Amino acid sequence: MKTEQIKKEINSWGLSEKLLLVEDIWDSIAFSNSVIPMPMRQKQELDKRYDEYKKDKLELRDWEDVHRELRQKYK
Repeated sequence: MKTEQIKKEINSWGLSEKLLLVEDIWDSIAFSNSVIPMPMRQKQELDKRYDEYKKDKLELRDWEDVHRELRQKYK
């Protein structure tokens, strides 16, 4: 089946059917790609932050405080 045919078929479905399809697709992606490739730059940043965390050099903050500050900043 071609992509356009698939789209046409999906457009005829109800919302619940579409949501179930999306869930199945995400499950399929997660199953087939258990390890998602990470860009080297991102890995280096995460490694750096983890090292700082282990050396107790990070200021840890409560998520509720961060969330409140972001909501205030972007009102």
